[in-house]
Amino acid sequence: MSLIFFSIGMGILLLASFLCLYRISAGPTPPDRTVAIDILGTLMVGFTCLYAMYFNQEFYMNVALAWALLSFIGTVALAKYLEGRKFHE
Repeated sequence: MSLIFFSIGMGILLLASFLCLYRISAGPTPPDRTVAIDILGTLMVGFTCLYAMYFNQEFYMNVALAWALLSFIGTVALAKYLEGRKFHE
């Protein structure tokens, strides 16, 4: 993988991560924050996959897969917890 592709990919993921962190801190309702946390978990999987491809380390692909599964389970659990609650904007 070329350094240019790696740098551009990391830059885009980093910008998206900062936007998610902003939404987590400023999101008006808990469901907004939940979605931002889920997207942040997906972005971390992207970081791990880029790292694995650039440095040719297949172990990190396993880490990314485990991270994705745990992120999904955590999001489902949080959504179940927030289900049926009323939120004021």
